[in-house]
Amino acid sequence: MNTNDTSIRPFRVDIPQADLDDLNDRLARTRFAPAAPGDSWDYGTPESYLRESVEQWRDDFDWRAVEQRLNAFPQFLTEIDGQTVHFLHVRSAEPGARALLLTHTYPGSVLDFLDMIGPLTDPVAHGGSAEDAFHVVVPSIPGFGFSTPLVEPADGGSWTMDRAARTLDALMRRLGYESYGTHGSDAGAMIGRELAVLDPEGFLGAHLLQLFSFPTGADGEMDGFGPKEFAALEHLQWFQSVGAYNMMNGSRPQTIAAALSDSPVGQLAYNELFESFGNGTSLVSREQVLAQVTLYWLTNTSATSARYHYTEARSGAEPVVSQGRIGVAVFADDFKTIRAFAERDNANIQHWAEYPTGGHYAAMEVPDQLVADIRTFFARP
Repeated sequence: MNTNDTSIRPFRVDIPQADLDDLNDRLARTRFAPAAPGDSWDYGTPESYLRESVEQWRDDFDWRAVEQRLNAFPQFLTEIDGQTVHFLHVRSAEPGARALLLTHTYPGSVLDFLDMIGPLTDPVAHGGSAEDAFHVVVPSIPGFGFSTPLVEPADGGSWTMDRAARTLDALMRRLGYESYGTHGSDAGAMIGRELAVLDPEGFLGAHLLQLFSFPTGADGEMDGFGPKEFAALEHLQWFQSVGAYNMMNGSRPQTIAAALSDSPVGQLAYNELFESFGNGTSLVSREQVLAQVTLYWLTNTSATSARYHYTEARSGAEPVVSQGRIGVAVFADDFKTIRAFAERDNANIQHWAEYPTGGHYAAMEVPDQLVADIRTFFARP
C-alpha cells in the first residue's frame, strides 16, 4: 500500500444486490431465543421487540432509500498513514462559512448526522443566519462503516481515540482547512476531547454531548453536591448495570464480533443502546435503528468498531487535563456529565447547556436543538 498517496477520490454507496438478498434470507431464517420471563427489557433485548423489528426489517425497510440519502451528499475516500478514510464533505455556499468536523457515535455512523447537514451548511434556508454557516465534514471513524478495512498502524501502535483524533485532524488539513471546530457524541465526544487536548493550530473548539469524567475517590470531591449531582451518579450506576457491552468489548471483542458478524439479528439485539436499554426514553425511530444496524451488517464492521474499547483500556495513557476550548450540551435522557468533575479534567469549558428532551443520539432525536446549540457555541464574538 502506498502510504504517500494523498489523493481524494469520489465515492458512492452501492451495496451489491446479492448482499441484500443474503441479509433478507438470514432474516427469514432467524432462530429466536426463547423469551425471558415477562419478555421485558430487564434481561436484555426482548424477543417480542426483535420479532417486530425483524418483520419490519424484512418486509418494509428499504436500504436503497438509505443509500439514496447518503449519495445525495458528496462522499470521498482518502488514505491517511495507510488507512482508508471515508467521509462526507459538504461545502456551504456562504462565503464566511467555517469548517466543522462531525464525529459519530458507537454504535452509530455517518447516518447520525444526515438531518443536520442542511441546517449547518445552509442556515438561511433553515431559520438561521448566514453567519451560522459551516462547511461540514462527516467521517466514518477508522474501522467503522466505509473506513475499512482497518489497517494496523505501521509504528506498532493501535487504534485509540487519540490516534483517530490525529487522523481526523490530518483529514481536515488535507481538505485545506487551517481552522476548524468539531462536534461529537459517545465515541465522537471522546475523539472531540482528544482534539481539544491536542488543540492544534486554528482549532475553534470541541462541542460535545458528554465529558466522561468520573469520581476518583478523592477526599471531598463530592462536597457541595446536591440532588442533581447525586441523580447523575445514580444514572451512571444504572448505565453500568445494563451496559454490559462495554465490558464485553473491552475484554473479549473478537469473541462477540464472531457472533455479530454472523447474525444480523444478533447485531440488532446488541445495539440496544439505541433504545436506551428499553427504559422508554429513546426518541430514535425503529427505521433509524434498522438503518444503522444494516450499515454495520453490510460493512461487516462489528469487530473493528468494538475493538476501540479494548485498545482504550490498554493504551497506558496518563490522564491529561484538556486546555482546549470546549462546549457541553447535556440532554435530559443521556449520560449526565457532572460539571465539577468535567471542570476538574477540562480547564477551558466555555459553554454549558442543558435540555429537557433528547438523549444519547440527540443528532437523530432532536437535531434542530442540537444545531442551535452548535451555532451558539461557535458564534463569533
